[in-house]
Amino acid sequence: MEVRLSDYKEEWAKRFREEAEYLRSVFDGVEIRFEHFGSTAVPGMKAKPVIDMMGIVDDINRMDLFNDRLASLGYDVAGDWGIPGRRLFRKGGEQRTHHIHFYQSDSSQIGRHLIFRDYLLSHPEEAARYSRFKEQLAQRYERTNEYSPAKKAFVSEMEQLALAWHSQTNE
Repeated sequence: MEVRLSDYKEEWAKRFREEAEYLRSVFDGVEIRFEHFGSTAVPGMKAKPVIDMMGIVDDINRMDLFNDRLASLGYDVAGDWGIPGRRLFRKGGEQRTHHIHFYQSDSSQIGRHLIFRDYLLSHPEEAARYSRFKEQLAQRYERTNEYSPAKKAFVSEMEQLALAWHSQTNE
């Protein structure tokens, strides 16, 4: 896919809420807590205009029962996509609009993502630094299969800062 980096748009929060409401109707009977994470959840950040959503459930295996239904509704069913214990659904094809990541409530991935989001929300200077880095990468790489791996070390470094911040603020 082509890298599409955009300025922050307030509509992203609305699109998250609308998709969460829609998915609650699709997963009727499943208790799901939805969280908006990733760059589209941080006001002021540059982002690929793809809403990252997290669905937190009691039993991740139950989500597999909905694969056919979601595929019929236009979602790409991607399985764990390299992260054991996750179920990933993508919406929008080549003009992707949403990534829905489901995790079981005891997954360590949940805290990692939400702490990073909260760190960026609490540290606008770090969010701006991350935005600048993403802009530099977007000028260098046209495709997401090059762009995404190129930001991995930077994101890992920022995640470590976020985890340290979280442990200090929760002592």
